Parts: sequence; C-alpha cells; structure tokens
Amino acid sequence: MDLKTKLLNDLTAAMKARDENRVRIIRLIRGNIRKMEIDQRRELSDEDVIGVLLNSVKQHEDSIKAYAAGNRSDLVAQETEELNVLRSYLPQPLTPDEINKIIKSVIKETGALTIKDIGKVMPKVMAQAKGRASGSELQTLVRNKLSAV
Repeated sequence: MDLKTKLLNDLTAAMKARDENRVRIIRLIRGNIRKMEIDQRRELSDEDVIGVLLNSVKQHEDSIKAYAAGNRSDLVAQETEELNVLRSYLPQPLTPDEINKIIKSVIKETGALTIKDIGKVMPKVMAQAKGRASGSELQTLVRNKLSAV
C-alpha cells in the first residue's frame, strides 16, 4: 500500500475514532501533499511523499526549538504530538552501523580520498539513506570519515 492510501485509510480510522488531533494532523499532511502535486502538476510517488513528510518534520523540529526557547510548553507539547504522527509515516531510521556501512561503501565506490571529495560522496549517501537519516548527521559523519582517511 502506498503512503497516500495509508494516509487516507488512517484519516478514515481517526475520524471514526473521533481522534480530532490525529484527523487535523493527517489532513495537514494530505494538504501539503496535494499542494505539491498541484505545483508540480503530477502525481507524487512514495519517495516524493517522504520528501514532503521530511520537510514537515524539519519544520516541526524547528518550531519545537523556538517554542522551548520562548517557554511555551503548551505549544511544545502540541508540536511534539504532531511530530510523532509525522514520524510514524516515515521509514525506520538507520542505525549508526548501517549508516557507517553505507558511507564506507560509497567512499570505496567513488574512490574518495580527502575532504575535497565530499561532493562525490554526499549525493550517493543521501540517495541511499533518503528519509532514514538526517542530511546534517550524514554530512558530519562523511566529513569525519574523509578527514580520517
């Protein structure tokens, strides 16, 4: 089952269960997906939907930091709940061992030797870890590996 169908089924289940928060969050996600489809004038694939979800996750993480800095615990709790729902639709995150294996194999495949070769390595690592690890985390690990080589 593709993600859009899963979202629709979960929306129906949440409406039947009268779970207003989950209904609101899923409608927000579906609205973002629909907007992207209209903007791009095409049906989004699961990979594209994961990209939309990742953008929403990043926005919620930034909001949580801002609300925490402003001592708004009520808004932090709301954003955290929404973030947890968003993450439930993303693939399982990679373990540190899996990330290291991907980085090592890409470095070996590209023949990268120094930090200057990060431009060769990062796109391939990002493609393999799409939606399963954050870009900033991957970049830090790749930089560390290439600095140590």
